[in-house]
Amino acid sequence: MEIILLEKIDNLGAMGDRVNVKPGYGRNYLVPKGKAKPATEENIAAFEAMRAELEKASADALVAAGARRDQLVDMSITIAANAGDEGKLFGSVGTADIADAVEAAGVHIDRHEVRLPDGAFRQLGDYDVQLHLHADVNATIKLSIIAE
Repeated sequence: MEIILLEKIDNLGAMGDRVNVKPGYGRNYLVPKGKAKPATEENIAAFEAMRAELEKASADALVAAGARRDQLVDMSITIAANAGDEGKLFGSVGTADIADAVEAAGVHIDRHEVRLPDGAFRQLGDYDVQLHLHADVNATIKLSIIAE
């Protein structure tokens, strides 16, 4: 399935690129989320007409993500959780918990922006957490999980 990207997507392409993707990925994710359109002649013409507006919106989103990254520099978050004697948590600390703690500190982030490649945290300790704020903007915060 050939599509036109309406925004930059990691590991796929930049705005305006015509790329081939598997039909399910295009039909079920990219098109419904407004990240792409099928590459028909009418959609190509419509995209070229709206290109300046889309580039301005993309630049504004990049500036906003950069401002949020500047607020997150050197941020340290502490989350208290129930834990056993050996430091193992009863449950886990996941993306929603981290997003709520950052919100409480005064910076708006969505749980989908929190990246935990190894899964949720299940031990007490100090961790570095990656935040993916925009396709070109990443931030790192320090997370301390302590016993309640």
